[in-house]
Amino acid sequence: MIVQPLTPERWPDLETLFDSGAVTRRCWCMYGRIGSLYRRLLPSDNRAAFREVVAGGPPPGLIAYEDERPVGWCQICPRVQLPQMRKVWRLRSPDDLPVWSLSCLYVRNEMRRRGVARALISAAVDFARENGAPAVEAYPIDRRYSPSASSTGFVTTFERLGFRSVASPSRERPIVRLVF
Repeated sequence: MIVQPLTPERWPDLETLFDSGAVTRRCWCMYGRIGSLYRRLLPSDNRAAFREVVAGGPPPGLIAYEDERPVGWCQICPRVQLPQMRKVWRLRSPDDLPVWSLSCLYVRNEMRRRGVARALISAAVDFARENGAPAVEAYPIDRRYSPSASSTGFVTTFERLGFRSVASPSRERPIVRLVF
């Protein structure tokens, strides 16, 4: 499995990946940028808006491939690029550290439980570190407290990769962080 930054040249791969999922077909990773407005927009509008983000650079995330087939995605970027995050009580950082946010994690259904999420998180940590981030923050589901599905990953995966919980307003969706 390889993980690559989402560049304009890889946009068709993201389209292929997102068209395979019900949630991704609608959101196009716009929630952190525009909040629940993404639900009122047509999916094609969200797609076009995110395509503009990608075209404007730098890469807003990473795509995982298995045998050249896109199988997973994570959005990783400076938190300041996701203004909606500080408006949602569950997602507010406990401090002003200029973290990078791993705010979305999507793996094709048939590829789950095969290490794709772990590969994406590890690559996101490396990508953020290489680009000067002081830390990576994520907002996974804690399955001990919530049976919800997740487009942000699960606490246990992040913990195995060295992330630790920070002050969080929600035990179901704790804020976890890896400080460099």
